[in-house]
Amino acid sequence: MPRNVTVTYQVFPTSADMALASARLFASRVEQAVQSRGVARIAISGGSTPQAAFKLLADPAGPFLNTVPWDKLQLFWVDERCVAPTDPESNYGVCKELLLDKVPLPAENVFRMEGELDPQEAASRYESQLRNALKLEGAQSPHFDLVWLGMGPDGHTASLFPHTEGLNEMGRLVIANHVPQKNTWRITLTWPVINESAEVVFGLGGADKAEVLAAVLTGPRNIEEYPSQLIRPSNGKLLMLLDAAAAAKLPEATEVFTTPDGSAKVGTLQI
Repeated sequence: MPRNVTVTYQVFPTSADMALASARLFASRVEQAVQSRGVARIAISGGSTPQAAFKLLADPAGPFLNTVPWDKLQLFWVDERCVAPTDPESNYGVCKELLLDKVPLPAENVFRMEGELDPQEAASRYESQLRNALKLEGAQSPHFDLVWLGMGPDGHTASLFPHTEGLNEMGRLVIANHVPQKNTWRITLTWPVINESAEVVFGLGGADKAEVLAAVLTGPRNIEEYPSQLIRPSNGKLLMLLDAAAAAKLPEATEVFTTPDGSAKVGTLQI
């Protein structure tokens, strides 16, 4: 049986408000982890949703560039497209352009997936990177301080797409997942690795996500159709940062949550 999880969803008026909340969350989790252990380990996803937050984190006039302890951050990737790092489709390449080239994050603290390699080789090499960087032994799993996910209109998350073999993988840390519907391969963390993180957060914006989000959270369990339903963190908590359009088909969030930049509404679900 899947574990019970409490989903907290914070609903912001606009996608810009949601992006700012995402940047604040990222910054605060880095600071908290560094204060606690001297290092922060965060895994980020690709897609359009994080890009606005990347820009805010790197903004010279913003509150993050000069306050985040970038030198103590180790940055990992949740997934990657099988393209060169200079390709416009590269998750790493987009992050490099919007964030990495503009913040003082040491190059040795950036652990990218090598999408330009053979997919199986890239997955194997990234698993080795994780084991070496995080000093994992045997069957140990990475324990990221934060994993930042998105969700596609088809219900996929990371590069775990509907009806793909990667949904059944429980032993590996990183896999090459063939995605027939896109006629491509992707490199991705497996869902058990994501679920072992200290905190897992989805960031979703836009009306095109409303239907699938409601299906994932309030519909029957069907992981082949909605792989995002596999994400049930071992700590029993899942956070979602949403704009009003993405949250439109969820039960109405009524509790008011005050942020440094305004307010959001908060709802909870048991899944």
